Amino acid sequence: MEKSPGTRLEWRRSSYSGDTGGECVEVAAGDGGVAVRDSKRGERAYAAVSADAWQAFVDGLIEGSMR
Repeated sequence: MEKSPGTRLEWRRSSYSGDTGGECVEVAAGDGGVAVRDSKRGERAYAAVSADAWQAFVDGLIEGSMR
């Protein structure tokens, strides 16, 4: 995943996450991929995966094969 110089990622948190700062992640779309970070440590580095890998992960969650 690439981020164009001078652009900021727009991070989104799941609607299932509460305001307590519990265990949740934030995601942001970039050029050709998705960035994932710990919402409690947003100032730290993030993991980047391809759009295809992210879609496979989401599909697995929906299908229940990620249990």
